[in-house]
Amino acid sequence: MTPSRLALLAILAARGAANATEPTMHTDFEAVEIDQAPPGFSTALTGGGGPGAWVVLQDPVGPSATKVLVQRSADSTSYRFPLCIADTFSAADLDLSVRFAPISGTIDRAAGLVWRYRDAENYYVARANALEGNVVLYKVERGKRSDLKPTDAGLFAYGVKTEVPSGAWSELRVTARGTRFAVWLNGKHLFDVEDATFPGPGRVGLWTKADSVTAFDDLRAASLDGPDAAR
Repeated sequence: MTPSRLALLAILAARGAANATEPTMHTDFEAVEIDQAPPGFSTALTGGGGPGAWVVLQDPVGPSATKVLVQRSADSTSYRFPLCIADTFSAADLDLSVRFAPISGTIDRAAGLVWRYRDAENYYVARANALEGNVVLYKVERGKRSDLKPTDAGLFAYGVKTEVPSGAWSELRVTARGTRFAVWLNGKHLFDVEDATFPGPGRVGLWTKADSVTAFDDLRAASLDGPDAAR
């Protein structure tokens, strides 16, 4: 086999590995060097302002001193949504969760879970906000964010009011099955949403807003796609 042929096969193999997806994912960032971005993730930005700054640090809000991922840019641009997207997981139906701790922010103090991500202009996100004390599910379509009303809620409903503590760890979880999405905070089911804007598979990841400085840990995803997936 000629060297040029070997080089071509190597390029194709690398591309295949980059595009490969796994049925489950668990990332705790323990293997990442301090002050480094996590490998296997890509960053993006919806809206304006500067890019996010996603780095691994020692836990800044807990006693365990384990490593966590922190979005530490405090750019106060209001319509600014930094994203950190996993490269090797994609699904339509899934069970997705993350531990998060809002650290600071005066415009917003938020943490979000992203799924069915197509690009920085098109995805779903469930976000918890410590300043507003609520959890809301949005779709971002063509770069425009709009909230999706909980099923059986009134016309003016805006997610669900609930305590989201600052400086402490909570867990946000979403399940997606077809057009129905369910949202939990700290093991409590908060609400369901119905929407069919993005029916196909997409990547998953993390999200913040404006000047939110937020820590994340234990990002977990399990595909529920296919006839053999657990329902």
